[in-house]
Amino acid sequence: MEQPKNQYIPYKMRIANIVEEAPLVQTYRLEFVDEKDAAQFSFKAGQFAEYGVFGEGESTFCIASAPTREGYVECTFRSSGRVTKALANCELNDIIGLRGPFGNTFPIEEWHGKNIVFVTGGIGLPPLRCVIWNLLDQRDKFGEISIYYGARTVNDLVYKEELEEWKNRGDVKLFVTVDPGGETPEWKGLVGFVPTILEQNPPKSENSIAIVAGPPILIKMGMPILGKNGFENKNIYTTLENRMKCGVGKCGHCTVGKTYVCKDGPVFSYDEVLNMPPEY
Repeated sequence: MEQPKNQYIPYKMRIANIVEEAPLVQTYRLEFVDEKDAAQFSFKAGQFAEYGVFGEGESTFCIASAPTREGYVECTFRSSGRVTKALANCELNDIIGLRGPFGNTFPIEEWHGKNIVFVTGGIGLPPLRCVIWNLLDQRDKFGEISIYYGARTVNDLVYKEELEEWKNRGDVKLFVTVDPGGETPEWKGLVGFVPTILEQNPPKSENSIAIVAGPPILIKMGMPILGKNGFENKNIYTTLENRMKCGVGKCGHCTVGKTYVCKDGPVFSYDEVLNMPPEY
Protein backbone atom coordinates (compact mmCIF):
# COMPACT_ATOMS: atom_id res chain seq x y z
CA MET A 1 0.00 0.00 0.00
CA GLU A 2 1.36 3.42 -0.97
CA GLN A 3 2.22 5.64 1.98
CA PRO A 4 0.46 9.01 2.26
CA LYS A 5 2.53 12.00 1.22
CA ASN A 6 4.48 13.79 3.94
CA GLN A 7 2.54 17.02 4.59
CA TYR A 8 5.76 19.01 4.92
CA ILE A 9 7.04 18.09 1.45
CA PRO A 10 5.52 20.25 -1.32
CA TYR A 11 4.22 19.04 -4.62
CA LYS A 12 6.11 20.56 -7.54
CA MET A 13 3.63 22.52 -9.63
CA ARG A 14 4.09 24.10 -13.05
CA ILE A 15 2.34 27.40 -13.77
CA ALA A 16 0.23 26.48 -16.80
CA ASN A 17 -1.79 29.70 -17.09
CA ILE A 18 -1.86 33.20 -15.63
CA VAL A 19 -4.88 35.50 -15.60
CA GLU A 20 -4.60 39.14 -14.52
CA GLU A 21 -7.88 39.52 -12.62
CA ALA A 22 -7.59 43.01 -11.13
CA PRO A 23 -4.84 45.38 -9.96
CA LEU A 24 -2.28 43.21 -8.11
CA VAL A 25 -4.62 40.18 -8.29
CA GLN A 26 -3.74 37.12 -10.37
CA THR A 27 -5.07 33.59 -10.89
CA TYR A 28 -2.60 30.79 -11.52
CA ARG A 29 -3.51 27.43 -12.98
CA LEU A 30 -1.06 24.90 -11.54
CA GLU A 31 -0.41 21.48 -13.02
CA PHE A 32 1.51 18.68 -11.32
CA VAL A 33 5.05 18.07 -12.55
CA ASP A 34 4.79 14.42 -11.46
CA GLU A 35 1.83 12.46 -12.83
CA LYS A 36 1.87 10.25 -9.72
CA ASP A 37 1.29 13.33 -7.56
CA ALA A 38 -1.64 14.32 -9.76
CA ALA A 39 -3.16 10.84 -9.39
CA GLN A 40 -2.98 10.82 -5.59
CA PHE A 41 -3.98 14.43 -4.92
CA SER A 42 -7.57 15.19 -3.98
CA PHE A 43 -9.35 17.92 -2.07
CA LYS A 44 -12.82 19.19 -1.20
CA ALA A 45 -14.44 22.60 -1.48
CA GLY A 46 -13.31 24.93 1.29
CA GLN A 47 -9.85 23.50 1.85
CA PHE A 48 -6.69 25.56 1.48
CA ALA A 49 -3.05 25.05 0.59
CA GLU A 50 0.40 26.51 1.17
CA TYR A 51 1.87 27.97 -2.02
CA GLY A 52 5.61 28.47 -2.02
CA VAL A 53 8.30 30.12 -4.09
CA PHE A 54 11.49 28.21 -3.45
CA GLY A 55 13.91 30.40 -1.51
CA GLU A 56 11.23 32.93 -0.57
CA GLY A 57 8.75 31.06 1.65
CA GLU A 58 5.08 30.10 1.58
CA SER A 59 1.75 31.89 1.64
CA THR A 60 -1.62 30.46 2.64
CA PHE A 61 -4.83 30.82 0.66
CA CYS A 62 -7.73 28.79 -0.61
CA ILE A 63 -7.90 26.40 -3.51
CA ALA A 64 -10.02 28.41 -5.92
CA SER A 65 -10.75 25.63 -8.42
CA ALA A 66 -13.36 22.92 -7.93
CA PRO A 67 -12.62 19.27 -7.07
CA THR A 68 -15.05 18.34 -9.83
CA ARG A 69 -12.39 19.53 -12.30
CA GLU A 70 -9.41 17.23 -12.00
CA GLY A 71 -5.79 17.44 -13.09
CA TYR A 72 -4.99 20.97 -11.91
CA VAL A 73 -5.31 23.39 -9.02
CA GLU A 74 -6.07 27.09 -9.31
CA CYS A 75 -5.30 29.83 -6.83
CA THR A 76 -6.11 33.52 -6.83
CA PHE A 77 -4.02 35.92 -4.75
CA ARG A 78 -3.27 39.58 -4.23
CA SER A 79 0.35 40.70 -4.28
CA SER A 80 0.84 42.30 -0.88
CA GLY A 81 3.71 40.68 1.02
CA ARG A 82 7.14 39.24 0.33
CA VAL A 83 5.93 35.78 -0.71
CA THR A 84 2.93 36.91 -2.75
CA LYS A 85 5.12 39.47 -4.52
CA ALA A 86 7.54 36.66 -5.36
CA LEU A 87 4.62 34.60 -6.63
CA ALA A 88 3.42 37.51 -8.74
CA ASN A 89 6.87 37.72 -10.35
CA CYS A 90 6.67 34.12 -11.55
CA GLU A 91 6.13 33.39 -15.21
CA LEU A 92 4.48 30.68 -17.30
CA ASN A 93 6.09 27.26 -16.83
CA ASP A 94 7.89 28.30 -13.65
CA ILE A 95 7.87 25.66 -10.90
CA ILE A 96 6.47 26.50 -7.48
CA GLY A 97 5.57 24.37 -4.44
CA LEU A 98 2.17 23.40 -3.09
CA ARG A 99 1.48 21.72 0.26
CA GLY A 100 -1.95 20.50 1.22
CA PRO A 101 -4.82 20.25 1.15
CA PHE A 102 -5.47 21.41 4.70
CA GLY A 103 -8.54 22.30 6.74
CA ASN A 104 -12.17 21.29 6.81
CA THR A 105 -14.73 21.63 4.06
CA PHE A 106 -18.11 23.03 3.17
CA PRO A 107 -20.67 20.22 3.77
CA ILE A 108 -21.89 20.25 0.18
CA GLU A 109 -23.33 16.74 0.34
CA GLU A 110 -25.70 17.93 3.08
CA TRP A 111 -26.97 20.72 0.83
CA HIS A 112 -28.46 18.53 -1.88
CA GLY A 113 -31.95 19.78 -2.75
CA LYS A 114 -31.40 23.14 -1.03
CA ASN A 115 -31.19 26.69 -2.37
CA ILE A 116 -27.70 28.17 -2.05
CA VAL A 117 -26.97 31.89 -1.58
CA PHE A 118 -23.47 33.38 -1.93
CA VAL A 119 -22.69 36.84 -0.52
CA THR A 120 -19.19 38.14 -1.14
CA GLY A 121 -17.05 41.08 -2.13
CA GLY A 122 -13.69 41.82 -3.70
CA ILE A 123 -11.04 39.16 -3.13
CA GLY A 124 -13.60 37.24 -1.02
CA LEU A 125 -14.95 35.59 -4.18
CA PRO A 126 -12.00 33.18 -4.75
CA PRO A 127 -12.76 31.02 -1.66
CA LEU A 128 -16.37 30.73 -2.87
CA ARG A 129 -15.55 30.17 -6.55
CA CYS A 130 -14.53 26.61 -5.65
CA VAL A 131 -17.97 26.01 -4.13
CA ILE A 132 -19.84 27.75 -6.94
CA TRP A 133 -18.23 25.65 -9.67
CA ASN A 134 -18.66 22.52 -7.57
CA LEU A 135 -22.41 23.19 -7.42
CA LEU A 136 -22.72 24.21 -11.06
CA ASP A 137 -20.92 21.04 -12.16
CA GLN A 138 -23.62 19.08 -10.30
CA ARG A 139 -26.42 21.52 -11.04
CA ASP A 140 -29.28 19.02 -10.83
CA LYS A 141 -28.55 18.30 -7.15
CA PHE A 142 -29.36 21.81 -5.91
CA GLY A 143 -32.23 24.28 -5.93
CA GLU A 144 -31.86 27.97 -6.75
CA ILE A 145 -28.33 29.39 -6.79
CA SER A 146 -28.00 33.12 -6.06
CA ILE A 147 -24.75 35.09 -6.09
CA TYR A 148 -24.37 38.60 -4.63
CA TYR A 149 -20.93 39.99 -5.46
CA GLY A 150 -19.39 43.43 -5.46
CA ALA A 151 -16.12 45.32 -5.48
CA ARG A 152 -14.89 48.83 -4.85
CA THR A 153 -14.62 49.62 -8.55
CA VAL A 154 -15.36 47.92 -11.86
CA ASN A 155 -11.65 47.24 -12.30
CA ASP A 156 -11.52 45.48 -8.91
CA LEU A 157 -14.05 42.80 -9.90
CA VAL A 158 -12.35 39.42 -10.26
CA TYR A 159 -13.30 36.57 -12.62
CA LYS A 160 -14.90 39.00 -15.06
CA GLU A 161 -15.31 36.38 -17.79
CA GLU A 162 -16.88 33.92 -15.38
CA LEU A 163 -19.24 36.58 -14.04
CA GLU A 164 -20.40 37.09 -17.61
CA GLU A 165 -20.84 33.34 -18.04
CA TRP A 166 -22.86 33.05 -14.81
CA LYS A 167 -25.00 36.03 -15.86
CA ASN A 168 -25.88 34.31 -19.11
CA ARG A 169 -26.88 31.04 -17.47
CA GLY A 170 -30.57 30.52 -16.96
CA ASP A 171 -30.09 28.69 -13.67
CA VAL A 172 -28.18 31.32 -11.65
CA LYS A 173 -29.41 34.57 -10.10
CA LEU A 174 -26.46 36.94 -10.25
CA PHE A 175 -26.24 40.39 -8.67
CA VAL A 176 -22.97 42.18 -9.45
CA THR A 177 -22.43 45.64 -8.01
CA VAL A 178 -19.72 48.24 -7.49
CA ASP A 179 -19.47 50.78 -4.69
CA PRO A 180 -20.89 54.25 -5.36
CA GLY A 181 -18.27 56.17 -7.30
CA GLY A 182 -16.64 52.99 -8.58
CA GLU A 183 -18.66 52.74 -11.77
CA THR A 184 -17.47 53.67 -15.26
CA PRO A 185 -19.52 55.20 -18.13
CA GLU A 186 -19.64 51.72 -19.71
CA TRP A 187 -20.83 49.97 -16.54
CA LYS A 188 -24.33 48.48 -16.95
CA GLY A 189 -24.49 46.66 -13.63
CA LEU A 190 -25.69 47.66 -10.18
CA VAL A 191 -24.21 50.45 -8.08
CA GLY A 192 -24.31 50.12 -4.30
CA PHE A 193 -22.71 48.25 -1.43
CA VAL A 194 -23.27 44.49 -1.37
CA PRO A 195 -25.34 44.52 1.87
CA THR A 196 -27.60 47.17 0.33
CA ILE A 197 -28.13 45.09 -2.81
CA LEU A 198 -28.79 42.05 -0.62
CA GLU A 199 -31.41 43.98 1.36
CA GLN A 200 -33.07 45.30 -1.79
CA ASN A 201 -33.17 41.86 -3.41
CA PRO A 202 -33.63 39.48 -0.47
CA PRO A 203 -33.15 35.75 -1.08
CA LYS A 204 -35.67 33.32 0.30
CA SER A 205 -34.55 31.59 3.46
CA GLU A 206 -36.80 28.53 3.32
CA ASN A 207 -34.76 25.41 2.56
CA SER A 208 -31.73 27.63 1.94
CA ILE A 209 -28.06 27.84 2.87
CA ALA A 210 -26.03 31.08 2.79
CA ILE A 211 -22.25 31.41 2.45
CA VAL A 212 -20.68 34.78 3.25
CA ALA A 213 -17.05 35.76 2.63
CA GLY A 214 -15.21 39.00 2.07
CA PRO A 215 -14.14 42.14 3.92
CA PRO A 216 -15.06 42.19 7.64
CA ILE A 217 -17.50 45.06 7.09
CA LEU A 218 -19.41 43.02 4.52
CA ILE A 219 -19.71 40.10 6.92
CA LYS A 220 -20.68 42.41 9.79
CA MET A 221 -23.40 44.12 7.74
CA GLY A 222 -24.52 41.10 5.71
CA MET A 223 -25.14 38.60 8.49
CA PRO A 224 -27.96 40.63 10.18
CA ILE A 225 -29.68 41.12 6.82
CA LEU A 226 -29.73 37.36 6.27
CA GLY A 227 -31.02 36.89 9.82
CA LYS A 228 -33.75 39.45 9.29
CA ASN A 229 -34.83 37.49 6.22
CA GLY A 230 -35.19 34.26 8.18
CA PHE A 231 -31.81 32.56 7.83
CA GLU A 232 -30.84 30.64 10.95
CA ASN A 233 -27.24 31.05 12.14
CA LYS A 234 -26.61 27.32 11.68
CA ASN A 235 -27.49 27.69 7.98
CA ILE A 236 -24.99 30.52 7.35
CA TYR A 237 -21.35 29.63 6.66
CA THR A 238 -18.15 31.61 6.27
CA THR A 239 -14.44 30.95 5.79
CA LEU A 240 -11.72 32.52 7.94
CA GLU A 241 -8.71 31.62 5.84
CA ASN A 242 -7.07 35.01 6.34
CA ARG A 243 -6.27 33.94 9.90
CA MET A 244 -3.84 31.22 8.86
CA LYS A 245 -0.07 30.94 8.60
CA CYS A 246 1.55 27.48 8.88
CA GLY A 247 -1.59 25.50 8.05
CA VAL A 248 -1.03 22.68 10.55
CA GLY A 249 -1.65 24.26 13.97
CA LYS A 250 2.00 24.65 14.99
CA CYS A 251 2.69 28.40 14.82
CA GLY A 252 -0.34 29.63 16.74
CA HIS A 253 -1.09 32.57 14.43
CA CYS A 254 -4.59 31.29 13.71
CA THR A 255 -5.74 30.68 17.27
CA VAL A 256 -9.04 32.26 18.27
CA GLY A 257 -9.67 31.32 21.88
CA LYS A 258 -9.33 27.52 21.87
CA THR A 259 -9.95 27.29 18.13
CA TYR A 260 -7.20 26.64 15.60
CA VAL A 261 -8.64 28.06 12.39
CA CYS A 262 -6.30 25.97 10.22
CA LYS A 263 -7.25 22.68 11.88
CA ASP A 264 -10.83 23.34 13.06
CA GLY A 265 -11.66 25.48 10.02
CA PRO A 266 -11.35 27.51 7.90
CA VAL A 267 -15.07 26.79 7.29
CA PHE A 268 -17.37 27.69 10.18
CA SER A 269 -21.09 28.15 10.63
CA TYR A 270 -22.18 31.54 11.93
CA ASP A 271 -23.24 29.77 15.13
CA GLU A 272 -19.62 28.71 15.63
CA VAL A 273 -18.31 32.20 14.86
CA LEU A 274 -20.63 33.74 17.46
CA ASN A 275 -19.18 31.38 20.07
CA MET A 276 -15.66 32.68 19.44
CA PRO A 277 -14.15 35.31 21.78
CA PRO A 278 -15.79 38.77 21.43
CA GLU A 279 -12.47 40.41 20.51
CA TYR A 280 -12.41 38.36 17.30
